[in-house]
Amino acid sequence: MSIEKVRAYFTPLGLAERIREFDVSSATVELAALALGVDGARIAKSMGFKTADGALLVVTAGDQKVNSAKFKARFGIKAKLLTFDEAHTLIGHDPGGVCPFALPEGVPVYLDESMRRFETVFPAAGSASSAVELTCDELERYSSNFAGWVDVCKAKDAPA
Repeated sequence: MSIEKVRAYFTPLGLAERIREFDVSSATVELAALALGVDGARIAKSMGFKTADGALLVVTAGDQKVNSAKFKARFGIKAKLLTFDEAHTLIGHDPGGVCPFALPEGVPVYLDESMRRFETVFPAAGSASSAVELTCDELERYSSNFAGWVDVCKAKDAPA
């Protein structure tokens, strides 16, 4: 189970006790915000994208959408989300529980600048009913294969 991989990854870092598990789903930004009682923008949304040799992960604020042109300019590829099976195989987490922790080697993690406006954010912790509260500095420090900060989301006031 993916949450157990995250718990094992967090244990030596002293973070395992910070994982929150819910009796309800937190598989979407809206559901996670309800489960946590926070604004949806503070949910750190992790999305897996196809690359020529596998996958990459981009984590954004929950109220943001990836801008295809910015994504292509930054990564040189079209922004194509992983399917359920691809996420399971390439990332090791199923959609709803995708997170930047306990990832296989070779899956780079990029954090979007949209999260920096918050003191803390809430990424999933490997299951569709879990989350962990982290500062942006902690998210950077503890993300597997952290590759850098990016700006690949639509401007906040841009049309969807």
